[in-house]
Amino acid sequence: MTTDVTPAALPRHVLDREDVRRALRDHDFGTVFRLARKYGGISYQKIADACDIKAERVGTLARGEGRVTTVEKMRSIADALRVPGAMIGIAPRDWESAPGSAAGAPETSVTDDELDAVELGRRAAASDVGEETLNRLESAFDELAVDYARLPPRDLLVRTRRYLSYASHLFAARKTLAEHRRLVTVAGRLSLIGATLQIDLGRHEAATAGLRTAVDLARQADRPELEAWCHETDAWRALVRGDHRRCLELSRAAKALAPKGSSVAIQATAQEGRAHARLGLPRETYASIARVHAFVSRLPPTDRPEHHYHYDPDKSTSYTATTLSWLGDPAAEDYAREVIARLTPTPDTKMTRRAAVAHLDLALILLTHERLDEACATAHRAIRSGRVAPSSHWRALEVVKAVEARGLPEAAELGAAYEELKRPRAEAT
Repeated sequence: MTTDVTPAALPRHVLDREDVRRALRDHDFGTVFRLARKYGGISYQKIADACDIKAERVGTLARGEGRVTTVEKMRSIADALRVPGAMIGIAPRDWESAPGSAAGAPETSVTDDELDAVELGRRAAASDVGEETLNRLESAFDELAVDYARLPPRDLLVRTRRYLSYASHLFAARKTLAEHRRLVTVAGRLSLIGATLQIDLGRHEAATAGLRTAVDLARQADRPELEAWCHETDAWRALVRGDHRRCLELSRAAKALAPKGSSVAIQATAQEGRAHARLGLPRETYASIARVHAFVSRLPPTDRPEHHYHYDPDKSTSYTATTLSWLGDPAAEDYAREVIARLTPTPDTKMTRRAAVAHLDLALILLTHERLDEACATAHRAIRSGRVAPSSHWRALEVVKAVEARGLPEAAELGAAYEELKRPRAEAT
């Protein structure tokens, strides 16, 4: 709830906060508006009235949608909020008094200090990067995230490395503070998806380096949501490696950083539930599943549901199938069949990675309930599909061992298919 005050000036306790100062240095007035509301209780309507901006525009900027790009408008906002010119590197026009003048009186001449500040602002606005370049890098990350579910990790890693190399090259270029922050953010996102692909390929040292870089960049850019994704990804890696306690710890770290109801908050909750299932804790597992379903029921529609970092209800179905199959809950069968039907609607449809995992989930629950023939056939389809990533090989092995433990004649054929699956292919360069 905001306090009804007129922001003739941002309160000193707001201006003294480092995140507010950073936003002012970056000319990120949307973040300034959001933090003024958070720390000072100043409503967007009052900010709009003081700055002569529509309240809807203030809200849009505060959500990170768009930027104030003209020096004249930056000065106008700084004037309205009584922000010291030194904080933004642009001299406000008429409220910072010259030495010896009356407080608040307009200056009658241009001082050397003002000219220096104007020159600083001009240099800060100079750039060899440009908005279009950053827009393309951000779009490239989104395309990688969309392609993640359908392309082989090795192929996608080649593209990711190229974009990371280009982003690294841009750090040496001249750019504005705002552009630098955007570049740090997109480089962090590219490092994150690169680390995710390295985990898929079982290259854990490279994945560790990539995750550390992504965390560092997230902190430099003050992007806690990106840092939360790094912890969630590391939680998934811990699950893959069988360290279920570590998975719980990292999932909770991700939840602590994640904005409430965000995609990463939901994903971290799902990882927490999977860790509970592997630890044999049914009550905690079902509670996590219920929380995920409650979150998903409130999600607005997304225009890119296949985006790896945009949670969608279909992804929830897949996670539920996996988690329940580990508990031996027969309800897993319906969830797994729903995923398979949606993602492989015809025999000629190429299996996706998520569909391959759903086949393994189905095979596992069928084995648990002694429906052996269908279980073996389902597992064989998944293993021979070529869509089980190295990070999921252990899931396939779990099914193969369950078939072998029952002494079924299909065990030899499944074992051979699994060995073929593990055979290393040509490495991406």
